Amino acid sequence: MQRHAARTLDGLSSGVVLLDRHLLIVDLNPAGENLLGISRTRARGQSLLQLVDDEPELREVLARVIATGDHYANELSLAPSEVFAEERTVDCRVSPTDIDDAALLVELTDVTRRSRISRENALMIQHGAGRQMIRQLAHEIKNPLGGIRGAAQLLERQLDNDELREYTDVVISETDRLAALVDTLLGPGGPPNKSPVNVHELLEYVIRIIEAEDQRQLTIRRDYDPGLPEIELDRDQMVQAFLNLVRNAVAALDGHGSITLRSRADMNFTIGDTRHRVIATIEIEDDGPGIPADMQDSIFYPLVTGRPDGTGLGLPAAQELISRHGGLIEFDSRPGRTVFAVRIPLEQDKGNA
Repeated sequence: MQRHAARTLDGLSSGVVLLDRHLLIVDLNPAGENLLGISRTRARGQSLLQLVDDEPELREVLARVIATGDHYANELSLAPSEVFAEERTVDCRVSPTDIDDAALLVELTDVTRRSRISRENALMIQHGAGRQMIRQLAHEIKNPLGGIRGAAQLLERQLDNDELREYTDVVISETDRLAALVDTLLGPGGPPNKSPVNVHELLEYVIRIIEAEDQRQLTIRRDYDPGLPEIELDRDQMVQAFLNLVRNAVAALDGHGSITLRSRADMNFTIGDTRHRVIATIEIEDDGPGIPADMQDSIFYPLVTGRPDGTGLGLPAAQELISRHGGLIEFDSRPGRTVFAVRIPLEQDKGNA
């Protein structure tokens, strides 16, 4: 029976870890070895918490189950480590047990890909709804603006009083401002005009614009992958998309902090329903206060902003421009670290060109 149980545990795709009352590893199955990045022989006698960078929620849960004997289940985020470069999401289940020297049975299932796909689908739905909202709103606003401006100009010609003309000037200037806002909402029209683009040269161009716009001393770091090839992109549209993202990071820092621009190639990456052999990932990271939790589910909707002087148009416009290249913008934010990741297929669909 024990041999059958051992074979069953070894065949599970979920990692199973047995811990003693001091939270030291008694044993684990092969899936647990893969998930923790350590062999069974080396793991025995080691602290599980040390292997997951002393994850605070897991530490609290293990102590609670030891104290109360209750069962526990939840999703946890495991920070990057020497073995795993990326943050991972795991489904964690903890139960009391009395198997040999073990006091706890911890079941860990890596659901990073499932969570990413769910979040990606939510972003795409949000983008579609936001784009439809933008266009409907823009057209509803733009139609009467020309009439208002024309009527104000006709009225101005009938007025002999300079003081009264000041009021018509205000009407004209405000309608012009609204027209410019509507043009921003509608964004650049037409399909992308693609040509081979060096993404790093494009990012350096964006940095020069930012440095010319903002004289405050911000630290800008580069972490570029020199092996990233040129990509068929619409340069003007991509400049606008990256400019919006970097401006967003600059505004979040409020003059103090650092921005990191990072590039790399990712293999076998799925965007929407399409699996790509290789994509480019360009990250814009800042060490600002982060996006408020109550805004994170809606930041790609138009007119959603946390700044008094913000329009809430920069992120939706960037998402729209990246989507025209078959790509997607994702983000992760917490205090001290916000990362916007632009995913772009290296092999562009000619149908989008």
